[in-house]
Amino acid sequence: MTLLAFDGRMGASGDMILAALLDAGADPDRLEFIADELAVEYRIDETDKCGITGTTVDVVLTDERSESDSGADADVDADADTDADSAETVAAAAEDNQKRGHEHAHEHTHGQHSHDDHTSHDGHTHAEGHGPHRSYREVRDIVDAMGLPGPVERDALAIFKRLGEAEASVHGEALEDIHFHEVGADDAIADIVGAVVLLHDLNPDRIVTTPLATGGGTASMAHGEYPIPTPAVVELAADADWALRGGPVDAELLTPTGAAILAHVADGVDSLPELELTSAGYGAGGYDLDPHPNMLRVLVGTGSGGLVKDDIAVLETNLDDAAPEVLGGLQETLADAGARDVSIVPVTMKKSRPGHLVKVICKPEDRRRVARRLAEETGTLGVRDAGATHRWIAQREFRTAAVELAGDTYEVTVKVASDSDGEIYDVSAEYDDAAAVAHDTDLPIRTVITRAEALVRDGRALDGDPERN
Repeated sequence: MTLLAFDGRMGASGDMILAALLDAGADPDRLEFIADELAVEYRIDETDKCGITGTTVDVVLTDERSESDSGADADVDADADTDADSAETVAAAAEDNQKRGHEHAHEHTHGQHSHDDHTSHDGHTHAEGHGPHRSYREVRDIVDAMGLPGPVERDALAIFKRLGEAEASVHGEALEDIHFHEVGADDAIADIVGAVVLLHDLNPDRIVTTPLATGGGTASMAHGEYPIPTPAVVELAADADWALRGGPVDAELLTPTGAAILAHVADGVDSLPELELTSAGYGAGGYDLDPHPNMLRVLVGTGSGGLVKDDIAVLETNLDDAAPEVLGGLQETLADAGARDVSIVPVTMKKSRPGHLVKVICKPEDRRRVARRLAEETGTLGVRDAGATHRWIAQREFRTAAVELAGDTYEVTVKVASDSDGEIYDVSAEYDDAAAVAHDTDLPIRTVITRAEALVRDGRALDGDPERN
């Protein structure tokens, strides 16, 4: 199993993730079509931080975009970055932003940059903070229009959705009403889409991160000074699998863009896992934090197999008046709506009345449809949503065992469970198939099951299809 591990002791930002992946061996040519689509340029270079050489990535606007799109809106952004005025002041300077509410809520930079201005030495304009302030819907439309490969597009959109939901939660607004400031600018889009493309290029089987350092102190935002980690980072971390760690310096080390990318792609680990190292990369941040090397390190290698992370949602409701026939039919009716598993547990409800707890596992994108079907089938007045979470599952597939009994051959389906390296650790014959064979041969069901499973364990079964559960 190929394992990619982020070392989060100096936090992470979008450009640091890009740089670390490139330094670890990802193909920089993969970024060319993104640069063409967004009319930006990825400037890749080397730097030294406390004696460690690492890669830097800077996104700059091309000449054409510098002239056309970095005018009034970009000037407003640059002023906002240095002055940290209120959202209302910025909106007054740009009439078309008047109805955008909390658009400028986070005026701190989304990357660990410390440019004195937005112009590079050769006259190009840094994309950081430049471009129009976009709504979540506008950013989604831009990504949709880029013609990305399906898996890359899904991951990029999922990361922007995490960012939007975090901002919406902080400001008490609906997701579709949120307007991005820094994370809707050209470089943030280039960072997020680029990071996803490079991760798919490296193609690890699993991605992990150690606890991520947030830094400390405060950050200037549109409505005042806020403690680090900033509110958006806190929201993103609450929905992530990894842990936060304060320090080691008073600076913003973990940015919303970096947190959103890692919240989507990485599992949390307490320390760097055991792996046979094949490459390592260092992505440099913009701050000089001597004696701490401001680098995001990524390690790539071969690790031991394990269970696979599967994103799910858990829905549940309590019922005290459902007919047995209705409960018995939920396995089928909810599966038709997208449920992966349905459990019904007897419980004692208020006034000591007997009832049932119905728990349903489904994919996060199916939960509205499954909740609606659960309400329609049972008449419940409410369905609890535990939110998107995950489970650890085996890779599962069905194989066909050809069992010879009394001179005849019978087919029995067997479920095979394996880890991410393909090592089988459990086989289980399907009861209904075994029962049918036992009925025809007048043998105990246990005998049929034992023989079918033995054929699979000995490698004498037909390959089958993966189970989607």
